[in-house]
Amino acid sequence: MKLTKLLVLLTLMGSLISCGKPVPPDKASYVGEWQSKTMYLLITQDGSVRYKRLKAGATTSVEGPLKGFTGHDFEVGVGPMATTFVVAKPPYQDGNDWKMVVDEVELVRTAN
Repeated sequence: MKLTKLLVLLTLMGSLISCGKPVPPDKASYVGEWQSKTMYLLITQDGSVRYKRLKAGATTSVEGPLKGFTGHDFEVGVGPMATTFVVAKPPYQDGNDWKMVVDEVELVRTAN
């Protein structure tokens, strides 16, 4: 009986972790794959986020559900285990390229 309860709990936790908020229509321009030489950011329409950054010889990565937006910034994670990404310049078009500035890094959208 204990094993059954454990399996139910693990399944519920997995479901909660994978549940992100979909990107709202007014933030649709954030959806896509964004890159620079030192940063990778993927935001999907369903609210999944994947981030990887190389800074000062160390790699930081975050993978989780989108919790929501506050102004241009967005938060990723579950409960108190969350990270806020500071967006100094929201997505904008520069010639043929789409760019945005996240955590002081200029990113170029490489795929939608």
